[in-house]
Amino acid sequence: MHVLPVQPFWRGSIRYLPPTCLLLLALASEAFAHGVSADDKAFFVQNSGMRLLPFIYLGAKHMVTGYDHLLFLFGVIFFLYRMREVASYVTLFAVGHSVTLIYGVLSGTHVNPYIVDAIIGLSVVYKALDNLGAFKRVLGFQPNTKAAVLIFGFFHGFGLATKLQEFALSPEGLVPNILAFNVGVEIGQLLALGGILIVMGFWRRMETFRHHAFAANVALMTAGFVLIGFQLTGYFTS
Repeated sequence: MHVLPVQPFWRGSIRYLPPTCLLLLALASEAFAHGVSADDKAFFVQNSGMRLLPFIYLGAKHMVTGYDHLLFLFGVIFFLYRMREVASYVTLFAVGHSVTLIYGVLSGTHVNPYIVDAIIGLSVVYKALDNLGAFKRVLGFQPNTKAAVLIFGFFHGFGLATKLQEFALSPEGLVPNILAFNVGVEIGQLLALGGILIVMGFWRRMETFRHHAFAANVALMTAGFVLIGFQLTGYFTS
């Protein structure tokens, strides 16, 4: 796992920080607001019976528009150059959020949506700090990155589950529909990941990548803190 040493890049990177922060803060605001559209809500409420293709579509749509999940994925693959490593980490994340998404909905396990979304914001902060090498400098050792991705994947899955728990889903065809939704989430994740990897591939070829990388991870961390702040504000004011 690659990390960025802070000192050599601070001065050269600082000029890139404001625009990068503005971009990721905008994404963070969208992540706070993202949820289920009115048309999709109507479908969830009115649906009965097994509807696999619509649920696959809705799962993919939710992941592609779920900027909090994508920010975390962006941080996870930031310094992964080999496809084998990318596949390994993404698989762990997929296993984590699949387990808790399916379990949360089918078991009726409820978690506070503000708290779980704040933890999702924390996952973004964690990964940015990990990329910056903060844990190794402060703690003297590198925490298990794969374990962290899996654990945070569990929380991301509960975040997805809370969105579905807002609706009175019909018990008729519930199991296949939720499985189809999860398949859609994975499809959406692969589509988004493909786009991120293409952009990252071009970006990494630039001579200024390492300077941009420092600023991007600081901005990523800032976006995560904004997500946490939004969610905790919602928790204490709701």
